[in-house]
Amino acid sequence: HVQLVESGGGSVEAGESLRLSCKADGFTYLRNCMGWFRQAPGKEREGVAGIPRSGGNAYYADSVKGRFTISQNNAKNTVYLQMEDLKPEDTAMYHCVTVTPAVVGKCLVNHMPFGTKGQGTQVTVSS
Repeated sequence: HVQLVESGGGSVEAGESLRLSCKADGFTYLRNCMGWFRQAPGKEREGVAGIPRSGGNAYYADSVKGRFTISQNNAKNTVYLQMEDLKPEDTAMYHCVTVTPAVVGKCLVNHMPFGTKGQGTQVTVSS
């Protein structure tokens, strides 16, 4: 089985940045897409970003487009989420996921909440 371990969360003020990391063990069980979703208390899971493991276009939620960047280092089996200009509404538990997409290479964010996930890392943004 695959194990995804997230790190890099923390408490920051609005406008600051964080970089989340996700290390995958058991990489042979990884699916075609890697990505992130988040969940705030009392809210549904929200897909944030997705990227094909083989490279290609990344996909982002409208709420983070232009501020968040997903990237990967396949040699290290690690996926990153660089988050800039953080806002209080970005406060949530962030989970790394691996997902089988409906269309190969299209790692749509609405698929991310339904993938195999890690335990998550908390991001808290104060105003």
